[in-house]
Amino acid sequence: MTIPVAAQQPNGGGDPPQIDLGKRTYAQKCSHCHGPNMVNAGTVTPDLRAFPDDRTRFVTTVKQGKNGRMPPWGDLLSEEQIAEIWAYVSSRRNP
Repeated sequence: MTIPVAAQQPNGGGDPPQIDLGKRTYAQKCSHCHGPNMVNAGTVTPDLRAFPDDRTRFVTTVKQGKNGRMPPWGDLLSEEQIAEIWAYVSSRRNP
């Protein structure tokens, strides 16, 4: 079994260019539901600033969706884009 590129990178290890790319992709693809600052009061979306330091869980959720509420993005985002979004989300984590 191979592990996707997005899940292989060490946790929280995004470099500034990767984080910047993730910020742009997040703004385009994620912010309409999750909010521009990773929190969107009044919806069922979680505060992504408090997302656990669990890259595999993040990648799985993005690719497959969650509980019928979050649509799957596995066919719409590349492995690189998912890794970049993870780098951005990880850089903003507020445990």
